[in-house]
Amino acid sequence: MADPAIHTGGCHCGAVRLEAETALERVNTCNCSRCSKKGFIWTFVPKERLTLLSGEGQLQEYRSNTGKLQHLTCRIGGVQPFARGTGPGGTDVAAVNVRRLDGIDLARLRPLAFDSKSL
Repeated sequence: MADPAIHTGGCHCGAVRLEAETALERVNTCNCSRCSKKGFIWTFVPKERLTLLSGEGQLQEYRSNTGKLQHLTCRIGGVQPFARGTGPGGTDVAAVNVRRLDGIDLARLRPLAFDSKSL
């Protein structure tokens, strides 16, 4: 098991910046209409492992499907760097859009497919 590292990232325009502590060992794709059309690759971390460095005031919320995730998109550039929600067992989690992390070699990842259409 790889040790977690601090990864930085954010939105396209740079208004929203974050740090996420994750080993990126488990990453997911989702087949819901929003995730599949936007090409999201997610990694989930406990909420305390995501730190918003800047841009709280630039975030707008969107809830889809079951409404369990608070999708947060930059008002300026329209890019979603992360979401907040409740994971299994009622724990607060952050869903980090791996595509928005700096310096990640996406070709090295092996995303697991999550079937949310069947929920």
